[in-house]
Amino acid sequence: MARSISPQIYLVSLGCDKNRVDGEVMIGTLRGAGYEVPNDPADADVIIINTCGFIKDAVQESIDMVLELAAYKQEGSCRALIIVGCMAERYRKEILETIPEADVIIGVGEYEKIAEVVAGLVGPASGSVNAAQISGEAAAAIPSDPYLLRLAARHDDAIPHVAYVKISEGCDNHCTYCTIPSIRGAYRSRTMESILEECRLLVEAGAKELVLVAQDTSLYGTDIYGEKRLPALLREIAKSGADWIRLMYAYPEHITSDLIDVMAELPQICKYIDMPIQHSEDSVLARMGRAGSRAALLELIAQLREKIPGIAIRTTLMVGFPGETAEDFKNLYNFVRDVKFDRLGVFPYSQEEGTPAATMKQVRSDVKISRMDKLMALQQKIHFAKQREYIGRTLPVMIDSVSKPETTGHGSCIGRTQYDAYEVDAVVNFDKMTNLFPGQIVPMRITGADDYDLKGVLE
Repeated sequence: MARSISPQIYLVSLGCDKNRVDGEVMIGTLRGAGYEVPNDPADADVIIINTCGFIKDAVQESIDMVLELAAYKQEGSCRALIIVGCMAERYRKEILETIPEADVIIGVGEYEKIAEVVAGLVGPASGSVNAAQISGEAAAAIPSDPYLLRLAARHDDAIPHVAYVKISEGCDNHCTYCTIPSIRGAYRSRTMESILEECRLLVEAGAKELVLVAQDTSLYGTDIYGEKRLPALLREIAKSGADWIRLMYAYPEHITSDLIDVMAELPQICKYIDMPIQHSEDSVLARMGRAGSRAALLELIAQLREKIPGIAIRTTLMVGFPGETAEDFKNLYNFVRDVKFDRLGVFPYSQEEGTPAATMKQVRSDVKISRMDKLMALQQKIHFAKQREYIGRTLPVMIDSVSKPETTGHGSCIGRTQYDAYEVDAVVNFDKMTNLFPGQIVPMRITGADDYDLKGVLE
């Protein structure tokens, strides 16, 4: 098969959903410049790794991916390797010194230069894709709004019915364990007009579920409007035509009564919220630089469950933070036992250089792992019990994937209720008895709970 004349650019994004959005913006930028973006790194003239640098494990994953893809400089057609993203921003000097395979390092504030950088490495593309070809009605907005360029990347997305919308960049919370403010800078909201245009175009392109992401979605608007505008933003996004709107990464300290009221009122908003609390104990929260308290968390959780009956509350917890005592952990364990979060993740504290917490008295690694295991075992029991409560109920389920028909004449499907985020939470497994497609929402009677996931049949 003859190779295309235009240079081929392969890009892989690691880490969080916010990185996924950045990767799509870069792909759209490259396509707008006329480059082709294959799905196989073996076909690429340039390989771009969009890295994560939040904690040590993420950095190591990024390094492993760089070294794995660097092999194509000898085995494939790759002529240049570009490292972008959070790890590139945080460890630019170290990468230059220790990873000679990298030809260019680009930080998080330089994504708009990606086509220019590629052109400097392998030359300009042979053709040019004009703005109208990239995003139709958004053509005029493209030069000033790079987020709209990601529409050119949507047809490569394995999940075209789910789209992540980044509503802000950076963070002002300055938690003592976190590197994000030093990597991504201060909190910067996008304009409401920009977000709404993107949501409209995503829905036109086939998105059924819009997932709002940021370092802290609940602070949206405070920097450019002088007040929290997330409730108003949600009201406007609800007019986009999306079936589901999901809210992720909403810090509990900034969740308002107005936000809860809007979530309760609008049927398009999933009765689900992801709010990372990190810990329950006041002394630990204070050392973390978090403004919340145990009492405030209990009050907020009660308010959410009262105003939004059946809401699924997802959170993340950090164990082994410097100074966490056995008593602190016992109280956290009891907090989880009593609150019974619907979805919960636990991770051990990671000592990150350059953060205030790195200089505090550290907890032994084996203690951190033991505490994590105990909490996860507790949450597993809670989760299994909550899943069994769905048995016998009929719930709307969004189809995520459809298998090929088997010899029996039908295949199987995987879907989700509104109480589960894509690739994060539980799924519903069921036999495919009729013509179904990803993004379709169907009534499903839940017939069983297979520990973590659910089973169902079409009504």
